[in-house]
Parts: sequence; C-alpha cells; structure tokens
Amino acid sequence: MITLESIRRDICEAVEKVRERKPLTPSITNTVTINLVANAQLAVGGSAAMVYMPDEGEAMAGAGDAMYINVGTIYPVYEETLPRAARALRKNGTPWVLDPVGSGMGRLRQKILCAFMQYKPTIIRCNASEAIALANFWRLGNGGKDSGMRGVDATDSVAEARQAAVALARWTGGAVAVSGEKDLVTDGKVAALSSGGSPLMPRVTGMGCSLGGVAAVYAAVASPFIAVLTATAIYNLAGRRAGSKVEGPGHFQAQFLDELYLAKPEDVAANPLELEEEPDGTH
Repeated sequence: MITLESIRRDICEAVEKVRERKPLTPSITNTVTINLVANAQLAVGGSAAMVYMPDEGEAMAGAGDAMYINVGTIYPVYEETLPRAARALRKNGTPWVLDPVGSGMGRLRQKILCAFMQYKPTIIRCNASEAIALANFWRLGNGGKDSGMRGVDATDSVAEARQAAVALARWTGGAVAVSGEKDLVTDGKVAALSSGGSPLMPRVTGMGCSLGGVAAVYAAVASPFIAVLTATAIYNLAGRRAGSKVEGPGHFQAQFLDELYLAKPEDVAANPLELEEEPDGTH
C-alpha cells in the first residue's frame, strides 16, 4: 500500500541513486530551452545529451538510460525524428517523458502527438490545457472538456484537467504530472499534490520544459510515479529557496540551478505533499 511515508522514502532514494549513477538522459527538446534543460539535468546529477536528427534520436533511444521528448519547437525533420525515437524507446523498453507543449497548435504537431499514443510514454509532463488536449487527441475520457490553450500557456485549471490526467495515466500505465499552483501527479490510481515554487518561475522560459528533462533523469532509476513526483518536489523546493534569495528572474534562474544542485535528498522528500486516491483507483 502506498503511504506518504513510503513515498518520501522512495523520493529520497531516487535523489540518491541519480547522484550515484549519473544516468545518461538524452533529450529532443524545445530549442528555446535547450540550455536550461541540460543544465537542470546536470544539476540534479544526470548526464545530458541534446539530439535533433532522426538517426541520432533513434540511436540515443537505445544508448540512454531514459529519454525526454518535448514538442515545443517543431521542425519538418521532426516528422521523422520523433516517431522513430518513440518507436525505438518502446521497443527497447527505455523509459521516456513526453512534454506535449502547445497541444493543438498546427497539424504536424497534432499528427506527431497522435502517433505517440501507440508508444505509450512512461511519463507525460504538461500543463492543464495540454493534458486536456492530449486526452482529446487520444480519444480518452476527459469529462467532455475542450482545451483552453493560449499559445503554449494554459487557461484551464489543474482541477479541470484531473480527469484527463487520470485517463492518460491509465492508458499509458505510467504517470502524468500537471503543473499548476499545486502540481498534480497521478498514476491513475493515486494522486499527489506537490506545493512550493516561486512566482518568479513563470518569468523564466523553460522551467516546465526543464522539469520534464529532470523527470526523465529520475525515470532512469525509479518508477514513473516516483520519478515525476521527485522531479516536481525538487523543483518546488528549489524554486521556493531560490525565490527567497533573489528579486528578479535573471538571478532566479542561476540561483535555482544552484538550489537543485544543493538540495539534500531528505529535504526533497520532505517537500509539502498531499496524497489522495483516485476514484475507482485500486492498490
């Protein structure tokens, strides 16, 4: 049975394992955020590699301990790169994180996201509107809600996206994290609400994208639920600590990376957390 005590113990272990093993976690990510994604992965103890071409994505799907795929910037070549990488990840049994940035923006993006359904991402990391849009694309239960995307920003609440997140998690057999004032993490059976962060986080481009990259690092050493919950917890902890020491977004980004690096496993595990069982969830 999952308890807060067992979850905190598993989070602590995940932080320790990453720092011991330094798992290789390649990324195909938003070009605006490559630097922050890589630096955040390195700060928590992972090893980063950014790839772009189809053959590189496919090769890294076999070489990496886990992988991160972010569709925030779509180039024509990604019509080949992303499905090939996802197919190889599924075939190899390599854990991977999908960040469906801007779900619903453009036909190519939608086509790629729809193709990912069959490859079942280990973790989906998104905002509320992206969760709703992806559940719509995949024709999963989402309470009949239409996505309220505004560019890459969400106009829906975490509560409104919860049914979509649960449906996505149950389809993939992994976990889904939805960012918000309180971040929701669910495996379709149980949900955790993680608190913290800073009002400065939305003022730095790539915070959500880098969270997905860090979730992939932890996915190399932990179950999907614990991996993305650990990433969420360390982000909320580091964000809160960094926000208390600086006054603006420029210094915040540098301080935030320092706090990721300095965070002790027991402090990450102790970050505020609420646990709830999903309706019809069983353990």
